Amino acid sequence: MTKFLFYKRDGVYYGFRETGHTGFADQGEDILCSALSAMTMLLINAIEVSFASDVDYKIDEESADILFFARGALSEFESDEKKRYAVSGIMYAFYLQINDLLEDYYDFIEISEVEE
Repeated sequence: MTKFLFYKRDGVYYGFRETGHTGFADQGEDILCSALSAMTMLLINAIEVSFASDVDYKIDEESADILFFARGALSEFESDEKKRYAVSGIMYAFYLQINDLLEDYYDFIEISEVEE
């Protein structure tokens, strides 16, 4: 099962921890795990490259554990309102997309969140 723990502050999502393989299919054939990986890398690249906003992340290839923070979504770290809006918007879209997948793949994905 892949577990997501989303971090938010004042209702704004700014990070997550993603752990484990989905177990939907054998390694190399798991389309759900592939979809989650592609979505995660799209998020990282969009924020870091397209929005030119700093991100902190660690990816453990062996365990598939990912720890990601985009503090540019928070006003105390990013003064540019448009950039903050873009970063927080794509973070929220990522959260919503994971929740959409949860509807069909509830045996393979778990989501929780913490307000910090």
